[in-house]
Amino acid sequence: MNRKPIITAAVTGAGGTTSKSQHVPVTPKEIAESSIEAAKAGAAIAHIHVRDPKTGGISHDVNLFREVVERIREHETDVVINITSGGGGDFIPSLETPDKGGPGTDIQTPAERHEPVGELLPELCTLDCGSVNFGDDVYLGPASWLREQAKLIQESGVKPELECFDTGHVRLANQLVKEGFIDGDPMYQFCLGIPWGAEADAETMIYMRDHIPENATWSAFGIGRMQIPTAVQSALLGGNVRVGLEDNLYLEKGVLGTNAQLVDKAVNLLGGMGVEPMTPQEARETLSLKTPR
Repeated sequence: MNRKPIITAAVTGAGGTTSKSQHVPVTPKEIAESSIEAAKAGAAIAHIHVRDPKTGGISHDVNLFREVVERIREHETDVVINITSGGGGDFIPSLETPDKGGPGTDIQTPAERHEPVGELLPELCTLDCGSVNFGDDVYLGPASWLREQAKLIQESGVKPELECFDTGHVRLANQLVKEGFIDGDPMYQFCLGIPWGAEADAETMIYMRDHIPENATWSAFGIGRMQIPTAVQSALLGGNVRVGLEDNLYLEKGVLGTNAQLVDKAVNLLGGMGVEPMTPQEARETLSLKTPR
């Protein structure tokens, strides 16, 4: 193995993790600082969600995204910014009102999901490629909505990271590529181990890798205890790596970690295999990213 992988740090996510670890960043300042610390540890990309500073819960507020992005861009530490565009997809079924969803349902239109990306023009953004049973809830990503959102991303000039939580998502992502919604070499992220999506094992990763276009780049992550094993497996199979507190809170069993510590652990494991991760500039060149605004 001699190729350099790209490390992404997914620094906060939108799940209910803030009550489980004091290290999960909540405010824009904390999210930006955690992204910068992860970059110093070796991450080339910071994947950004924002949270309500008062509650720690999910937020889609463009102004919160703006503050995070501005803080990162103003800092001397370089890192590629990847903003989520997967917010507002949570449908929580209700037997009483199945056509409307129950408490906690949070659905945004494609245009609303795209708003932070269109406003702030990061170098990367995610595009969740389909619907999936997500624990006891459902994440909604109808194909017609994805086409609309992919077109908005394409018009903005931002490169989408095609998030695939199941094997059918790979098929749908490939269809978006075939239909011309994705410019340049496509970039895939295999999201493994989430109930009830694709399994976090080598067989599933290989299957997904073998069903994407030859000119594609790809990465994979696992959640919880599978984060580090999945990171190593991805690197060994020719993919890139994602770690961070969005997907896993623990540095080792019983020991809560920070984003920087999780990145540092991945860097050290890769170093033990004789490889070092890409710098942010190398990642930009590899992924053919446009210069940030």
